[in-house]
Amino acid sequence: MNIPKITLALFFVLITAPCIGQTTQNTERTTTYPKAKVSYDDFKELVAEVESIRSERLVSLDQFLALQQDTNTVVLDTRSRDKYLAKHLKGAINLPFTEFTQATLRRLIPDTSTTILIYCNNNFSGDEILFPTKNFVPGRAGDRRFLAERRPISLALNVPTYINLYGYGYRNIYELDELVDIKDPRVEFEGDSFFKALIPVDEN
Repeated sequence: MNIPKITLALFFVLITAPCIGQTTQNTERTTTYPKAKVSYDDFKELVAEVESIRSERLVSLDQFLALQQDTNTVVLDTRSRDKYLAKHLKGAINLPFTEFTQATLRRLIPDTSTTILIYCNNNFSGDEILFPTKNFVPGRAGDRRFLAERRPISLALNVPTYINLYGYGYRNIYELDELVDIKDPRVEFEGDSFFKALIPVDEN
């Protein structure tokens, strides 16, 4: 007896559909995951511990440059790799903040007693392409979720960088605490013009 192909296909769908649904339901019921490795309480405790220490390690440009000459000292740039390659303080090494782990930091800076000098975009003025400010200004760029009268917020990379370095065991951390003109003759930069051409203009 010849059974039309359409009839056979329909019959197959009807008898297998309940099994497919049951398999999906069983998977949903039995698949469980542990909680994410995220602790806001740990972060709050670390912030509270770091606050007074950081306030004593904020340095001027002159102090920053003097510390840079000491032995067992590194200047760490935690901006994105393309920004670093295009332009950074002379002698600085790079590890983007998004790549911070105990392993990557230990490979880059094995000795936790090393003096680490940090800076970020918000430390320099006069180059909004390679050192764009991280400030949030209510109402800018079409963002209307915040009240227009709310004050601007400084969201600088230095703060999470400091907190995370401390959390990973580094204690001799100093942060540049001045907004330096990019043309200041005391400051030397280096970088690759090829990467400068790849950096898009940042509206913020």
